[in-house]
Amino acid sequence: MSSQPSHPPHFADATDVAERLAETGYLADEDIATIVFLADRLSKPLLIEGPAGVGKTELAKSLASLLNVELVRLQCYEGVDETKALYEWNYKKQLLRIQAGGGSWDELSDDIFGEPFLLERPVLKALRSEHPVVLLIDEVDKLDYEAEALLLEVLSDWQITIPEMGTVRTSRPPYVVLTSNNSRELSEALKRRCLYLFLDYPTPERERAIVQERVPQISEALGKQLVAVVNSIRDLELKKAPSIAETIDWAQTLLHLGAETLDEETLRRTMSVVLKFQSDIERARNHLIGTGSR
Repeated sequence: MSSQPSHPPHFADATDVAERLAETGYLADEDIATIVFLADRLSKPLLIEGPAGVGKTELAKSLASLLNVELVRLQCYEGVDETKALYEWNYKKQLLRIQAGGGSWDELSDDIFGEPFLLERPVLKALRSEHPVVLLIDEVDKLDYEAEALLLEVLSDWQITIPEMGTVRTSRPPYVVLTSNNSRELSEALKRRCLYLFLDYPTPERERAIVQERVPQISEALGKQLVAVVNSIRDLELKKAPSIAETIDWAQTLLHLGAETLDEETLRRTMSVVLKFQSDIERARNHLIGTGSR
């Protein structure tokens, strides 16, 4: 069995991961730091599952930032196929070349399926990059199984087969992060190729630390109250629970308004910062005003 290419290790240990992520503003717990370290050392893709808004995409962005490399992003959605994920031929340019003529059809065919006519899409771009990159395959659970299968060759062998050109291989695998909101079960074949990390909403203590890191001007008392309210809201049956980013937005909102506490009037005025459905806003208001927010 041939050896697989690997990238030089970026981290000394899990503690190094946590410290360097913290420098980018991302506070990683021990589980996150350990799996990021192992994904780096094993040159394995990292699959992160969990609810929307818990920091999955942000982790990939922070990795690109701390490694000082380009973030190449494939945003997944229903209908993505190889022309959007891997590569596509420039048909207009090919047609112009055919109309120009010259040479036999075999010569023309070899020409139009050559490098000048190839359009790189995110996965091929990351694979062929001469410099280290972080490849983010965001919301992979939105792909159908056929589109998901297109990724398997890349994630196992770090190569893409282009029928007209042959196999494109890399000697410098990108650092790959796949995210999933668990909208559907991913295939065993894809999961087998990755290291797995489940991210849930943070503990109140960790979320308070995140708020203080991102909004250092907020008072400790208001930050603590804010996080307690957000956690209380997340326990309700909502169409969309508040994300960590929305908690930070709420903290910044309160700072701009000069609020010193989350009293009833402030809640009424600012609830839409973290809740984006009227039914959720009404449910949260009834819950908080009925139970007391202070």
